[in-house]
Amino acid sequence: MSLLVPPDAAEVASHFSRTLRQAERGEWPYVHWKMRDMLPEKVCIGFLILPIAPPVLGKTDGTRNTYNNTRTFITPSMRARFPVCAVLADALQRPDVARLIGETFKIGVAGSYLRMEYMQDLDGAWLEPHRDIPEKLFSMVIYLFTGPDAKDWGTDIYDADRKWVGRASGEFNTGATFVSGPHTWHGFDKRPINGVRRLMEINYVRSDWRDRNQLCFPDRPIAVS
Repeated sequence: MSLLVPPDAAEVASHFSRTLRQAERGEWPYVHWKMRDMLPEKVCIGFLILPIAPPVLGKTDGTRNTYNNTRTFITPSMRARFPVCAVLADALQRPDVARLIGETFKIGVAGSYLRMEYMQDLDGAWLEPHRDIPEKLFSMVIYLFTGPDAKDWGTDIYDADRKWVGRASGEFNTGATFVSGPHTWHGFDKRPINGVRRLMEINYVRSDWRDRNQLCFPDRPIAVS
């Protein structure tokens, strides 16, 4: 069935790059970028139909580290099993895409490593206000959830005093990106999730990233064309 066959990495890279060039930069409450139509439709569908059940977490402490053993990272084994994982990883590993990411977000990316996580949050999931660690050179989320309440499932944004100031729209196949800094507080306030809150997190991480089992290509650092 052609609907289940993802496009090749070159097409995904072209689509992603076009979206990145059209990113809308915002300055408040910290520098961030908003993007639309992040991935080709077939790539989105490919992730939505992966045969991976959402983890049933029970009580959590507001961090993802409390359930590391149930998280879904796009690893070499995932790339080998699922073509959609392979094409997206190959696209974001390309030197031309890496160069564009570096130029857009004003960061040095050569020698870093690609890290991607497919998240599926069920009712009860939440994330306390936090800042990403500096080992993540940038933090990008792509929203892949749908449903009548999905508009309320975007990332919550806080100011430097950790006061809630807004929320990402959460519209399907949109994205948000920031470079970690002293005031980049974000999270997910606890609220009903009637369905599955699916999203991708994409990072380039520094070469000294300790959890090598989270990387798409543990032995292939990012090169820049």
